[in-house]
Amino acid sequence: MTAQPASPALSVAMSVYNGARFLAPAIESVLAQSFTDFEFLILDDGSGDGTAAILADYAARDARIRPIIRENRGLIASLNQLLDEARSPLVARMDADDICLPDRFAKQVAFLSAHPDHSVVGCWAEDIDEDGRAWPVQHPDHPLMHTEMEEALREGRSVLVHPAVMYRRDLVRRVGGYHAAFRHCEDFDLWLRLANQTKMANLPERLLRYRHYAGQVSKRHATEQAVGAAIAREAWRVRGEGKADPTASLDTLPPIEELDMLFGESGVAQRVRGRAAFGLLHSRSALTGDGLDLIIRHVREGGAREGLWRTAARLVRFGQPLRAARLSAALLAA
Repeated sequence: MTAQPASPALSVAMSVYNGARFLAPAIESVLAQSFTDFEFLILDDGSGDGTAAILADYAARDARIRPIIRENRGLIASLNQLLDEARSPLVARMDADDICLPDRFAKQVAFLSAHPDHSVVGCWAEDIDEDGRAWPVQHPDHPLMHTEMEEALREGRSVLVHPAVMYRRDLVRRVGGYHAAFRHCEDFDLWLRLANQTKMANLPERLLRYRHYAGQVSKRHATEQAVGAAIAREAWRVRGEGKADPTASLDTLPPIEELDMLFGESGVAQRVRGRAAFGLLHSRSALTGDGLDLIIRHVREGGAREGLWRTAARLVRFGQPLRAARLSAALLAA
């Protein structure tokens, strides 16, 4: 059995909920890292599948694994608990359905050691499907330098692959950890809060294999994620203006219609709806779910319509002619 370090240089933080399907290869990819001085915290968030048995088996073989078994409290509570439990000043995030390449930790630890002015480092990812085959993506690679990340954040673009990041634990805790209100976009909100406190970067190497599959949380909650990210940008804006962040103490975000009152200014709700609408144009789950109502409301409020006719055509290709007709009617009326 591999011994657990008394004072590890790195804490690896993984939360898992009913993740038995991909859990073993995810764990093995962490245990196979060339950098070995770590503890591996795996929190089972009340799973009802075989997750607990898999964790017990691996923990019996490798003492670096510290399983935490408890009732379901959700991802954000789990991530914050992992931050509290971690014994190292550095924390590497990892998800239970992804795969680390062997040198990921070594290269990220080396970067943070050489760049004390940076507190977050990610890397590029290789996108794969549920069988490990290449998953086609159309978005560009994430920016590398902090200045590029700031520009991307202003535009609402993704800057880091959450399960591929390594960060300094104390600073993440000092800015409040993961905020409960930003469910399904808790990482984007965290990067916005950290961007004003430290520098962030990505290594231009694919050191994580990021898995896509049906039923993935990010696909099921695309609309909530887009709305939350748009609200996080508004909170970032008011913090930059030296004002108090009205979302800081919230457990849940209010409906879009109440945002002007929450922020104490007009136009917030319309901006959030517009940004969220354009973040959903290529999401099949959102267009065939509650995202279409948000887009139509945006059109009726006089919002920008660029690309929305193509979205109507996309709905036809998705086998949703009635939804396509609803969007087309809203566009014609506007």
